[in-house]
Amino acid sequence: MIGIVVLAVAAIAARSVALAGFGLDSLIEIGASTVVIWELSGTGEDRRRRGLKLIGVGFALLSVYLLVQSTWVLATGFRPHHSPLGIGWTAVTAAVMFALAAGKARTGTALDNPVLKTEGRVTMIDGLLAAAVLLGLLLNSLAGLWWADAAAGYVLVYYALREVMEIFAGAH
Repeated sequence: MIGIVVLAVAAIAARSVALAGFGLDSLIEIGASTVVIWELSGTGEDRRRRGLKLIGVGFALLSVYLLVQSTWVLATGFRPHHSPLGIGWTAVTAAVMFALAAGKARTGTALDNPVLKTEGRVTMIDGLLAAAVLLGLLLNSLAGLWWADAAAGYVLVYYALREVMEIFAGAH
């Protein structure tokens, strides 16, 4: 939860869509972890399906938010401020998320649990988003490419929609 507060402060200070989206993604990560704990506490295919759908809905909502916000930013030429706090936080977060995703994937595979494997992909997407947001923040700060902040939001839209389609197409 501290990370969400840090991201909220950084997003507001920088007026950054990418940092706001990253904060929302962090909330989805917490929600997905809660769903996995709930799913692991019981058994049954119905419980497993509900768990996957809850994660999928979170991804779908995040995709809509980022698609709308990133498009609005680009269409209006809105320019975010520089964010040293956002740069530092996303750099550390990316490294931690990639390590956690690998551990969750291994554990999900060992337990043959599709919900845990899916939640591991949520964590991987969180790491990818952190890396994309970091790149957008760096390009804005170092090269003056203001549009890179919004472009970072589109990276997550792509990965989140891919997960939504996989979850709701029943590929699990």
